[in-house]
Amino acid sequence: MIIKQFEYKPLAHYSYAIVSDGKMAVIDPERNPEQYFAFAKANNAQIVAILETHPHADFVSSHLELHKSTGATIYNSEKLGADYPHTSFDDGDSIVLGDATLKAINTPGHSPDSITIVATDGKDTVLFTGDTLFIGDVGRPDLRESAGNMKAKREELAEMMYNTMQNKYNGLPDNAIVYPAHGAGSLCGKGMSDANSSTLGDERRHNWAFKKQSKEEFMSTLLDGQPFIPSYFGYDVDMNKAGAASLDVAVAKVPFEERSSANGLIIDMRDEEAFKKGHLKGSFNIQAVSDTAKFETWLGAIVTPEDEFTLVIDSPENKDKLVKRVAKIGYEKLLKKVITLAEENLQTTEKLDLDHFKNNPGSYTIVDIRNESEINEGKFFKNALPHPLNELRDTASKIPTDKPIVVHCAGGYRSAAGSSILQDKLEGVTVYDLSDDIQDFK
Repeated sequence: MIIKQFEYKPLAHYSYAIVSDGKMAVIDPERNPEQYFAFAKANNAQIVAILETHPHADFVSSHLELHKSTGATIYNSEKLGADYPHTSFDDGDSIVLGDATLKAINTPGHSPDSITIVATDGKDTVLFTGDTLFIGDVGRPDLRESAGNMKAKREELAEMMYNTMQNKYNGLPDNAIVYPAHGAGSLCGKGMSDANSSTLGDERRHNWAFKKQSKEEFMSTLLDGQPFIPSYFGYDVDMNKAGAASLDVAVAKVPFEERSSANGLIIDMRDEEAFKKGHLKGSFNIQAVSDTAKFETWLGAIVTPEDEFTLVIDSPENKDKLVKRVAKIGYEKLLKKVITLAEENLQTTEKLDLDHFKNNPGSYTIVDIRNESEINEGKFFKNALPHPLNELRDTASKIPTDKPIVVHCAGGYRSAAGSSILQDKLEGVTVYDLSDDIQDFK
């Protein structure tokens, strides 16, 4: 069997294709299905199966579009309660794919409906573990308290994960290759390795979740220090349970206006230098100028599924590309329109006098917008006020306004968004972005 791993870096997401004897299966596909069609064509293969390890929280899957385009059967756990046409795939179920066999193991813990897919071909065994088993970690258990067909409290799921790690992978060989759905940088876990694969034997030796420990010890470690949950996670679980609309159809519905203006909630994806030179009043600067920027994560952390917004882009040529990035998390449904800016009625952002700040830090209110876990590891400025970026729209009113405000994060990307939010929320106050000058204070 031929296995191809596809990576979408901004969400640290891995999806997969398996080809055997002219038949192809796709596992945990991302929103844009074109790469899977291209891989099938390149390998003269027919897509006959789409497998979902669980209803994903951090991205929208193209399983329904792939099914409609190819007629391939969608397989997932019956516990998922999928609203789209599917065939149940649980303990004891198997699929023949050319010369390969795909078997299901129910591996709850990240979600009640998680499965691991065991692919075998002769002596080769490959595990597609979804968000259950990562390289160096396991999936977080706190995402299904308010979304999905089967809701479960984090303690219940942590106990399920303990039982999964104790029992569900027993009997599988040490040389089985482990392919997870995410790597380092994903918010679906807290301690993932940079590696994109491993072996089950290496995980048994080095992954903390396989170590001998009591249930109480395991659950305490798993529940402690998980990252924040972005606003869009529950929204995407429900969208994936229903099945998303075809990407090109969804993108085509979004209106586009050149040299225009807007009001209400505005997301400006341009680089921070261009944004600071001129932007619409009330705009939030969530940058998407590189293909690896965490645009989707922060869009879905700052903008809620109840919001509607306008997207400001840098050029008309990038319209489809950027709307497709918005659609990675299903937020194209929230887009009122996409615009490029007219040149009038724009606001600017003042530049910080770095030398004055270094010599007179007490003359400023310093706001630290890093995540809570980062702040707990240590501050850059003793008197900085902690206001994590994902909460900033709600907590901005608690920030003192008697001094100019300086916003910082760990590297500069997030502070562009944070300073723009405060510029909107705290009228009459000068807000500065420390940006990448934070490096001078490390």
